[in-house]
Amino acid sequence: MAVYPRMTAPDLGPATSALAALVTGVRDDQMTAPTPCTEYAVGDLVDHIGGLTLAFTGAARKEQVPGSEQGGTGDASRLEPGWRDRIANDLAALAEAWRAEEAHHGMTQAGPVELPGEVAALVTLNEVVVHGWDLAVATGQPYRPDPALVAACAAFVDGFEVGGDGPFGPPLPPPADATPMERLAAGTGRDPRWSRH
Repeated sequence: MAVYPRMTAPDLGPATSALAALVTGVRDDQMTAPTPCTEYAVGDLVDHIGGLTLAFTGAARKEQVPGSEQGGTGDASRLEPGWRDRIANDLAALAEAWRAEEAHHGMTQAGPVELPGEVAALVTLNEVVVHGWDLAVATGQPYRPDPALVAACAAFVDGFEVGGDGPFGPPLPPPADATPMERLAAGTGRDPRWSRH
């Protein structure tokens, strides 16, 4: 069982807005392109983002989301017409759900995982910020996440012991001149200089 660092999560609004812009900016011809998440093409990653958005909205509200017990799988074939607007709207609802004070207290569940509400908020923030980077570099879109949110995610990720059974892949060493976002990506097991070309 992973021991989660205890911190207070900032407002998710800037992160969810940035991710929503990226989702709506994905072109149809990019859906099969690779991403830094080696098991996902762009379309699969988008579906994963849509699923985690619902799961963590349910976690904030202490409600079980139907289908979330399968975990955070991504499969582009599940995306329906209008998915861009649906996911963007769901991301706005996600930020709003975590603005409720009671969301951060007590235990909750995200998919099959039980964890304290305050930790679930940080996991949510990290998922949104890091998957925003994944989607941006995979589709060539600009991404300028709020530096304070990147710093909060980095402090959260750095709180896990290397080699433990935390929720991320083994961290990679970032380049000496890495940006804070690249350092965060490396801390979650991604190649911080991943390129779609």
